[in-house]
Amino acid sequence: MAAGMGIVLVSLIIIIPLFALFVYLLILAVRALRKYIKSGPARKEAKTVRTTLGEKLRENRVRCKMSQEFVAEAVGVSKWENGISDPSTSNLIALAKLYGLSADELLEGL
Repeated sequence: MAAGMGIVLVSLIIIIPLFALFVYLLILAVRALRKYIKSGPARKEAKTVRTTLGEKLRENRVRCKMSQEFVAEAVGVSKWENGISDPSTSNLIALAKLYGLSADELLEGL
């Protein structure tokens, strides 16, 4: 009978911390999900800004009668028009010079 009690005790010593760890991880997951859900408007706004900047870059490239390949070779990257990423400040200045604009004119209305 003592051997059976020892096995139960060892089982409890193992199960209780595992259960506590599971509950803790579940709480962390719920908190992260709630934070993600609440950030929806900010994520949507960031996507709109990226898309708008991409559209503006595309407009100026077309206005200057340049291909994406030419701009990519001149500046180094072509993912900006698709909204996949945004150009760094130095690349934005290089694009503005390439299009014959100031950086302020390029970013105007964003």
